[in-house]
Amino acid sequence: MCNSKLHNFLERLPKVELHLHIEGTLSPELLFKLAATNKIELPKSDPAFASPEALQARYDRFTSLSDFLHYYYIGMSVLLTEADFTFLAYEYFSRAHTDKCVHAEIFFDPQAHTTRGVAYETVVKGIAEAQRKAKEDFGITSKLIMCFLRDMAVASANDHFTLAANHSYFSDGTIAGIGLDSAEVGFPPELFRDVYAKAKEAGVHRTAHAGEEGGPDYLSGALDNLQVERIDHGVRLAEDAELMKRVAQEKKLLTICPISNVKLQVVKAVSKLPIRKFLDAGVQICFNSDDPAYFGGYLLDNFCAVEEAFGLSIEEWKGTAEAAVRGSWADQERKEEILSQIDTYVSNYN
Repeated sequence: MCNSKLHNFLERLPKVELHLHIEGTLSPELLFKLAATNKIELPKSDPAFASPEALQARYDRFTSLSDFLHYYYIGMSVLLTEADFTFLAYEYFSRAHTDKCVHAEIFFDPQAHTTRGVAYETVVKGIAEAQRKAKEDFGITSKLIMCFLRDMAVASANDHFTLAANHSYFSDGTIAGIGLDSAEVGFPPELFRDVYAKAKEAGVHRTAHAGEEGGPDYLSGALDNLQVERIDHGVRLAEDAELMKRVAQEKKLLTICPISNVKLQVVKAVSKLPIRKFLDAGVQICFNSDDPAYFGGYLLDNFCAVEEAFGLSIEEWKGTAEAAVRGSWADQERKEEILSQIDTYVSNYN
């Protein structure tokens, strides 16, 4: 619970999450449980893997994105079966429900699993079952976004796009869009121009991580070369006034992850993020949890961190909540439902 005067308002505000890596919701407790079940040996040479508590303590002192990714990929090694992915994703949806999340668009990294011998279908079917159960049990609607690991061969991204297309995952709506994640610097957006062009031609939604580690040129590269509909992170947009003006005019949504940015040393504190600058410039932004099991903050935690740092008004909070809905890939009817929920909630709160 935060100490802000708007905590009660934020707690019950209907929320949409658009920047969430499902593998990043793997808690140390679940990691150790699945490792035992699946007979996966964790690195004995690393004292962080002595216990769930030791691993959590290590998560509290990441020094960079690459440091985090080292543990992130080790964690994934315990995910082997459809049931594992269903359990993982359903656990996230259950937690998101307590934060009043009503719609979520979740990333998954198929290359990180197929390279371990886990079938693509195993991952997708497992997550899809959790999506079904979450809608039935909590009323949470959701979309699945296939991310490409930018530090792997571009050919692998093309292969996995083709694999998804051949399974009809795009045409039947199982996968709504594509994204681009992992280590940013040294892997500019233009490397993935061709696969993004295929996605656009096929009517597949497109987003990409940009401007987390990389500078504004990574943002312009994502806009110009990948034709993205929204930008994940994007905090370094503030360094380029002209580009910021363009993003505001084009109404490209930034899916900002405040606690993640602090944990990975992008900024020293949430208060150092250019949130006020973005709002004043008319840039569309929303707040998300990224990899909450690793960074120690779920959706409401991120909202609270922003409120404690910036003291946004109720109207500003309503604006960011509505921006998330409008920037989502939910169908128009669902968007209208959620916008109505937000409007009714805010009106009654006032």
